[in-house]
Amino acid sequence: MKPFSEASERNRAPILAVLKRVFSNKKLVLEIGSGTGQHAAYFAPELPHLVWQASDRTENLSDIRQWVANPLELDVDKPFPKVDADAVFTANTCHIMSWPQVERMFEGVGRIATVKVFCLYGPFNYGGRHTSESNARFDAMLRGRDAASGIRDAETIIALAEKNGFLLAEDNAMPANNRLLVFAR
Repeated sequence: MKPFSEASERNRAPILAVLKRVFSNKKLVLEIGSGTGQHAAYFAPELPHLVWQASDRTENLSDIRQWVANPLELDVDKPFPKVDADAVFTANTCHIMSWPQVERMFEGVGRIATVKVFCLYGPFNYGGRHTSESNARFDAMLRGRDAASGIRDAETIIALAEKNGFLLAEDNAMPANNRLLVFAR
């Protein structure tokens, strides 16, 4: 049976609305942490002017292949594959990775010289505070499952992006108390 994420189905249209604008002149998008592959399967035909390159850790590639062909192996704990992407997209990754892994993801994206836009989707705290009670419960569940994970502070993510050559260009509100941060260089 094909892997399926209800959250991916729910959030894809609002994300696409932003991506159509910020990726309008891009050619190759590297998606980090493609998960089920649903976003790649939905976004690629909606953005026919670009190549959408799905990627994830080895253990997730067979699931992604049920949605799209040729996902790359990309594990932030290993050197990034050579890809001439001019944009990067990742959804719901920062809160399930450890902080050192988040740092390695940003460093890896920063080393891809051709990347001009980096879009990061997910829940974020602002000023050290949860933006909703549901995000507070979600954060507690994440940390209960893995103490190294959890909802990250937007300000810390923005500082990490700057350290790796990207400036915050947009902070877009999304449904279900999520955000789509757009970084540019």
